[in-house]
Amino acid sequence: MLEVLHIENIAVIEEADIQFRPGFNALTGETGAGKSIVIDAMGAVLGGRTSRELIRTGANKAFVSASFSGVSPNLPGLVENGIAPEEDGMLLLQREIGADGKNLCRANGRPITVAQLRRIGGELLNIHGQHDGQQLLDEEQHGVYLDRFGKTETVLAAYQAEYRAVEALRSQMRSLRMDEAEKARRVDSLRFQIDELERAELAPGEEEELNARRSLLRNGEKYLSALSGADYCLSGGDDSAGAVNQLRDAEEALSPIRTLSDDLGELYKRLEELRCEVYDLAEIIRDKRTEFDFSPAELDAVESRADQLYRLKKKYGATVEECLAYLNRCRAELDAIETADDTLLRLEQKLKKAEKATLAAGAALTKARREAAKILETRIQSELRELDMGKVRLSIVFAEKEPAADGCDVIRFLMSANAGEDLRPIAKIASGGELARIMLALKNVLAEQEAIGTLVFDEVDTGVSGRAAQKVAEKLAQVSRRKQVLCVTHLPQLAAMADTHFSVEKGERKGRTYTEVVLLDREQRKTELARITGGTKVTETLLESAGELLDGAEAYRRGL
Repeated sequence: MLEVLHIENIAVIEEADIQFRPGFNALTGETGAGKSIVIDAMGAVLGGRTSRELIRTGANKAFVSASFSGVSPNLPGLVENGIAPEEDGMLLLQREIGADGKNLCRANGRPITVAQLRRIGGELLNIHGQHDGQQLLDEEQHGVYLDRFGKTETVLAAYQAEYRAVEALRSQMRSLRMDEAEKARRVDSLRFQIDELERAELAPGEEEELNARRSLLRNGEKYLSALSGADYCLSGGDDSAGAVNQLRDAEEALSPIRTLSDDLGELYKRLEELRCEVYDLAEIIRDKRTEFDFSPAELDAVESRADQLYRLKKKYGATVEECLAYLNRCRAELDAIETADDTLLRLEQKLKKAEKATLAAGAALTKARREAAKILETRIQSELRELDMGKVRLSIVFAEKEPAADGCDVIRFLMSANAGEDLRPIAKIASGGELARIMLALKNVLAEQEAIGTLVFDEVDTGVSGRAAQKVAEKLAQVSRRKQVLCVTHLPQLAAMADTHFSVEKGERKGRTYTEVVLLDREQRKTELARITGGTKVTETLLESAGELLDGAEAYRRGL
């Protein structure tokens, strides 16, 4: 459950620490005092969307932290992100919102992303906002609610895998189907490109070898001159002895005395090795000089080939290898077009099998949904009776549709508000108060199946009054015996039913508006309930009535 919510610089709240308790927690206050800001802060620390406008004027950043107790280490969001609660089950979520738009999130001190924070927070606390009841008017959400209740994830995933296979085959077949004129144009284009690339006779690695040869040929005269000069120095000529002959002469000069001492022997050996090495170099240089065939015609041919490669690369790829890969793709596409009729026949056979498998998976999904729908109808009807809506009938109806990503069913929640009336879409007959209570019933049923320990209701009493308000209060009290409930309300019946009551109060200090959250004792609760009931003028009669309301609520809670 949520133990402590710490808020800094969120809208008009400069700093607040709210220590929530088990059971039913209520927050009341004047309109505009900042009750919804507390809910916004909860949403922020759970990874909800925020904006820089949420930061208090004059502050550089806002900060929210939420401390939860009794957290299971097996929650999927924690396991996926490698986060574990403390040994006593405590988990601290934190979020810092900077004026520059940057967010810093942590879970038990470990940095995480906003998406990870949202994943973890969604398993700890659920917020039912003021306008959630309007979601019931969107019939596309009805199937989502049913799947969530029926836990059809596995069956739905199996169906969606089959459906994706069908869509992939259909997409492949669409790409093969083209009119004859378009096919002829594409075939001509492919054949031209294939012919051009095949005539080029490209080879992997050719470009590098060509560039190296071109560089050599462009510098042919310089190359020959350098080799000739080196050959003359090493091997000599008609008018001069080269380095090899001079080293041989030096070697012969030392030969008579090489045995006189070890030093002279070593010196002679080194001279012999040097002469051999120089001789080898001279041979290599002479061979390179002889092998090099500098021909202007060859340079023209190399330049022409390099230009051809350049033009091909501009059309078909950045490298010769990419051009060859493009050639293979063209061949494959041409083959596919020329054999499209045969391929289509094979794909049509596959499609029939895939469609049959999809329909079978869809039927299994429909069966699971219908079974869940019967249970959900019963559970919602039971909840509605407890919310003083015993005459309301709610039915989940199915209609077939073409297979789609969400199944083969059109799922609608229909209701009849009064005995004897036909079932009709909720949007056409439900009032605001009825929507709120139906949504509350649905939320309660869904919450029973989930591990979420804290439920937050932001003005769930919208459109509700009198006897219906009392029933809503009693329902929240019942829910709070299984889960922690936090409720922002304007109704005295709901506030009186709470185990813990907070007042959100706005004031002014040093020219700045501020909001603080105050935990009320019994006498303060009486005053607050009297204010909610009668407005600004709190009379003894109102105070006495508020006391009776508290007594009745306490008696009801004791009986739970």
